[in-house]
Amino acid sequence: QLQASGGGLVQAGGSLRLSCGSSIPTFSRNALGWFRRPPGKEREFVASISASGGSTAYGPFMKGRVTISRDNVKNTVDLEMNTLMPGDTAIYYCAQSTYSSSNTNQWAYWGQGTQVTVSS
Repeated sequence: QLQASGGGLVQAGGSLRLSCGSSIPTFSRNALGWFRRPPGKEREFVASISASGGSTAYGPFMKGRVTISRDNVKNTVDLEMNTLMPGDTAIYYCAQSTYSSSNTNQWAYWGQGTQVTVSS
């Protein structure tokens, strides 16, 4: 029901734009988020956006280098990532739920993840 895409291999300093499409009917009334799981680590909060798009939040690891946006007509949420570093290598997941939270346990729906690899 959530399908993430846009991952790939990029050199350090480069950019990527991830996109996630949703078929969940409550999309326009739900918050959306992006998380990542680096190799050997727990899932980390990257960014979230409110249902209207008027409120966003960013986690500490990528703040200032990422921008989250949504399109309530196309039912998509995007994550623009800039100045990528090898430490950003991870599987990136999109999520959807009633309320926004940095806690992974608060999100009801998850996409399958898309791999981002940043080479030095």
